Amino acid sequence: MSTHTTGTRKEWLEARLDLLEAEKELTRRSDDLAQRRQALPWVRIDKDYRFETDDGAASLKDLFRGRSQLVIYHFMFGPDFKAGCMSCSAIADGFDGSVAHLQNHDVAFVAVSRAPLGKLTAYKRRMGWSFPWASSFGSDFNADFSVLFTPEQQSAGIEYNYRREPAAPQIVATKMQEWGPNENPVAEIAATAGTDVPTFLRDLPGMSAFVLEDGVVYHTYSTYARGLDGLWGMYQWLDRAPLGRNEQGFWWRHHDAYPKR
Repeated sequence: MSTHTTGTRKEWLEARLDLLEAEKELTRRSDDLAQRRQALPWVRIDKDYRFETDDGAASLKDLFRGRSQLVIYHFMFGPDFKAGCMSCSAIADGFDGSVAHLQNHDVAFVAVSRAPLGKLTAYKRRMGWSFPWASSFGSDFNADFSVLFTPEQQSAGIEYNYRREPAAPQIVATKMQEWGPNENPVAEIAATAGTDVPTFLRDLPGMSAFVLEDGVVYHTYSTYARGLDGLWGMYQWLDRAPLGRNEQGFWWRHHDAYPKR
């Protein structure tokens, strides 16, 4: 017998209507936050960032591909990684279905990582993805947008997600709740990328938005860590499933690494 509260359809409907009011308020609050994001001042970008893409060398302006808006996902995949970050990969599993809609709504989409393009292309093939992915290898782009840190910065403490983090931070953009005393989720995730923890945490996740107006590129928005929650599709579904996230330790994998069932 279930240990969860049970009731009649009438009791369920009463509780559901009460919850609906809270959901509507959250939606209104989310709409308000979206408007506040759009009202942020724009910051002109004058630096000549260079990227490698499937179509060859590109500037930041080139990544717009004729559109006036650009959103970039800062994907954790450093030059020394053997595979992309598993958490970024879980988020990226939802990209392909959105790209066509964004592109037809005047918004270009690109994932950007520091790994050389050949590594990104091979990994994209492994994952079965088709979204645009550019390499920023050798560019200041990742550092300037607060998703790349030197070993010296890691030792002293870094500025990430608009706050000062302690030295050698254990940062991963996940939805972890509680971990057992003998668990080290960051080390586990780093191992799946084929690297160690300090190297893994040199490249951190985020997303940034840009606009192109009168030939000038402006930075409009960036978010990091749990600011990426809304982009992580599997959690939006789990939050609506009967048992919610129901997380007990480290559970997700690269989508091709789950056992066959």
